[in-house]
Amino acid sequence: MPSLGIVIVILLVIYGAFGSFYTVAPEELGVIKRFGAVVRTADPGPHFKIPYVETVLKPQVTKVHRIEVGFETIDPGPPARYRPVKREALMLTGDENIVQVEFIVQYKINDPSAFLFNIRDQEKTLKDASEATMREVVGKNPIDEVLTEGRFRMQQDTKQLLQATMDSYGSGLSIVAVQLQDVLPPGEVADAFKDVASAREDREKSEEQAEGYRNDLIPKAKGESEKLVNEAMAYREARINQAKGDTSRFLQVLKEYQKARDVTQKRIYIETMEEVLGRMEKVIIEGGADKNLVPYLPLRPERKTPSTGGSK
Repeated sequence: MPSLGIVIVILLVIYGAFGSFYTVAPEELGVIKRFGAVVRTADPGPHFKIPYVETVLKPQVTKVHRIEVGFETIDPGPPARYRPVKREALMLTGDENIVQVEFIVQYKINDPSAFLFNIRDQEKTLKDASEATMREVVGKNPIDEVLTEGRFRMQQDTKQLLQATMDSYGSGLSIVAVQLQDVLPPGEVADAFKDVASAREDREKSEEQAEGYRNDLIPKAKGESEKLVNEAMAYREARINQAKGDTSRFLQVLKEYQKARDVTQKRIYIETMEEVLGRMEKVIIEGGADKNLVPYLPLRPERKTPSTGGSK
């Protein structure tokens, strides 16, 4: 019997010696408990602990964890296969319609001690809180917002509200993201919702076509109007300048006329006759030649007709 006791003691010493050393992986943080109370933490690497007295927990603090709400992964694949969990996914919108919401929550552990000891069954607690938070957000929005353009805002609202909830629990968790995977109407009314979605797409397409036509037509109309305005402005300037020139010439003539009316009248008469007679055929007769004008008639020569044959 003494020899058996010695063997047991030796085995306990050997086990204690090997159990005194532990290693913390790079993505982990060691939390050391002594008689159930947290006494310190350990960074990645090899460490020593008191055997039989201290125990080590190693939560992964750098890894981004995820939970699935409203669905579960059957086969990670590839290709991955999923199965909806309707008791989690079916939710009521603000306008009393039912939708099927499937989403993922990503989180990190930023306070290992709080994560390990402040809440029990951490993943289930987070999943229940995530489902309740999403139900609250969906319940504040009409179905059109939930199914279409309101999805990004819903993700942000759910993340903020879920973070506040987990902080109130002292969970030590940081919510990284909330991602909606699928937001679908129930199968019984899916066809009706597809018709609504198709009608909405047709409306958006028509609006885009009308906007394109408007964007094409308005610049052309503006260009045409500017062209007409510029032409009118140019015509106005030309008429104004012409009127100013005519006015200036008239005033100059008037000024000269007021200085010497007889001379001005004679000069105007001569200039007018020069302009008129310069465009006419004329014969000038001097002296007594005007007493016998017969040789000069007709003043215009007759047009000669071309010869049509031999002489007679």
